[in-house]
Amino acid sequence: MEKSGEQVPPGKAMSMEQQMLDKGAQMLQSLTPIKQMSQHVCTFALYSHDMSRQIQTHHYVTRLNQDVLQCAVYDSDHAHARLIGVEYIVSDSLFESLPPDEQKLWHSHAYEIKSGLWVNPRVPEMVVKPELENLAKTYGKFWCTWQTDRGDKLPMGPPSLMMSPQGLVKADLVAGRDAKYNISSDAMKRSRIEVAEAEWINPQADYWKQHGKGFLIDVEQTEMNKIAPFP
Repeated sequence: MEKSGEQVPPGKAMSMEQQMLDKGAQMLQSLTPIKQMSQHVCTFALYSHDMSRQIQTHHYVTRLNQDVLQCAVYDSDHAHARLIGVEYIVSDSLFESLPPDEQKLWHSHAYEIKSGLWVNPRVPEMVVKPELENLAKTYGKFWCTWQTDRGDKLPMGPPSLMMSPQGLVKADLVAGRDAKYNISSDAMKRSRIEVAEAEWINPQADYWKQHGKGFLIDVEQTEMNKIAPFP
């Protein structure tokens, strides 16, 4: 099903009663966490277990503090965009405090920033440059929960770990994004030459690039921990 060119999941159209209930709730509730989202970032990601599957992503970013950000990730910036996952972003100092096996699940952001893959649509470069300088030294962990690129109408199966495509992003994906927002990734790359990277990017990050290995999650049935009966 499509709505104004947007993909929407199966189901009945929203009733007038439901729309009124939603409007009333918006007026009465604070929705404070959502209102903390301060940035829209468009970039790209690939599946850790299948480099041929690459997607455009739209991150709506909340900064919890100077070292931790959290992103709700959508498949577009349309009104009915589908929430396809979540990414957590930490500073290089916090990343270095993680156990080595945990670090393998994270990717660096320096290449995305410097190459012009990571953009803030409709925001001038000079405005966003200080934030880009901060983000170039960060690492992210991105779980995809809805694989819309393979045609899933609803979220199916376990989450998939996503990685930064680094220099392997498909040219047609970048060209399509650039055309939509009337930008040039190449021009952004040139303008970001002086953006400083971390002095050292931990080789445990971007594990697929360093070791040619990805990570795939499977669902396994297990015995539940039982709650002891009350006396």
